[in-house]
Amino acid sequence: MSRVEAPALPARQRPRRLRLRPGKILRQIVLAAAGLTALYPIVFMASTAFKDRAQYLENQYDLPWPLYFGNFSAALRGGTFFLWFKNSVILTTGSVVLCTLCAALAAFAVARMRFRGRDVFFSLNVALMVVPPVVMLIPLFVLFVDLGLVSTYQGTILIYAGLTIPFSIYLLANFFRAIPRELIESALTDGATNLRVLVQIILPLSAPALVTLVVVNALWVWNELLIALVFLPEDELKTLMVGITVFRSRYNLDVPITMAGMLLASIPMILLYVFGQRFFIRGLTAGAVKG
Repeated sequence: MSRVEAPALPARQRPRRLRLRPGKILRQIVLAAAGLTALYPIVFMASTAFKDRAQYLENQYDLPWPLYFGNFSAALRGGTFFLWFKNSVILTTGSVVLCTLCAALAAFAVARMRFRGRDVFFSLNVALMVVPPVVMLIPLFVLFVDLGLVSTYQGTILIYAGLTIPFSIYLLANFFRAIPRELIESALTDGATNLRVLVQIILPLSAPALVTLVVVNALWVWNELLIALVFLPEDELKTLMVGITVFRSRYNLDVPITMAGMLLASIPMILLYVFGQRFFIRGLTAGAVKG
């Protein structure tokens, strides 16, 4: 009997063979190693928070079993944790709102308005992004002592907002430039002012950039330690990150309690990231559908 040959599949329907190139393999190994390096501190913090002191001293790297929840009650004991939490919320909210407002106005001027020295201003703003905050610590402290702004919410909020504004202007200006010029010109032709164009047209279209900016700046301010330690020396003004470092001296190097406090302190930022990520993806999808 003659054998019937199967018809040849078109080129598009032929199964593609997976080619493992050395470059791709090396890249995947590097990415996996970077991911494990980033995840290991989180796993260590979470596992240590559920160990008692005896379990931690016996084996620091073993998974906790049975789970011990006494570290969380010890971290919350005394009410100081909620006081530190309130201070962190005030500083983070105030600095992020002030920074976003000022950065949006400045970025709109740089991206959509013509004035003398615009390019120089934007170049100086980019240069300020590479200046480390520790360089400005002593001059700022001397200035704020003369102004009476040390140990105040207002002074620390101004510092945080000033340090995050350069990156915020850079991010928003590049995003504002990508918005079609025809939308702005039509609004100006209808008699809208520049402020109205910014509020009613630019900002709604820039929701992904604004959400990203808020999340990034909030994470930095919430986790910042040096400025809060220097400019808020009083105990009732300590932030959450500064206050958690007190656990080491107060509880005689009780690492599980410190890890429990850090785990509790990271929960608001995790929720903020999840919340912002959802709106970020929604904003990108809405823009793609409209386009």
